[in-house]
Amino acid sequence: MARELRIPEALTALPAPVRWLAVPVALTCAVVALVGSWSSADPAVEVPQPSGRAAGYCKALAAALPQELLGHPRRDPSPASPYVAAWGGSPRTVLRCGVDRPEELNGEHAEDWSPTVDDVTWWSQKLSDGGYRFVTTMRAAYVEVTVPAGAAQNAFDPAAALTPAVKANIPG
Repeated sequence: MARELRIPEALTALPAPVRWLAVPVALTCAVVALVGSWSSADPAVEVPQPSGRAAGYCKALAAALPQELLGHPRRDPSPASPYVAAWGGSPRTVLRCGVDRPEELNGEHAEDWSPTVDDVTWWSQKLSDGGYRFVTTMRAAYVEVTVPAGAAQNAFDPAAALTPAVKANIPG
């Protein structure tokens, strides 16, 4: 019992060359649509909304941030904000100033590795993707630096390199 291949009536009405090209053209269109939907754009960054003195400190920090960080050019997310800066391509290091105090600092993670560089203490958290998040503690505004896996030779290097600007603009 051989199954017979049934071609839809709409296709049989078309000339043979068109019928022969129908499947390859449909497959090509599907591939183009899939590839077009893949975005090479960087993921969106949530912009903090600091208020009062913290907002002023963050604006001062934004003006003092370097245009290059560990050999990676600055590429801020769009729309531009004085509270967010980014360096590198994909993956990229992102600084956010004026973030809320991390909830994790109230629990068992409060005692996680927290290196101090030039009197600025960075609380660290390993992320599920293999990257790290560093947040300043004991400052007038919380500064967060997110370093994805592969963005730096040592995950702490970007936070350490940003320490002088943080210390000069965010009082402890």
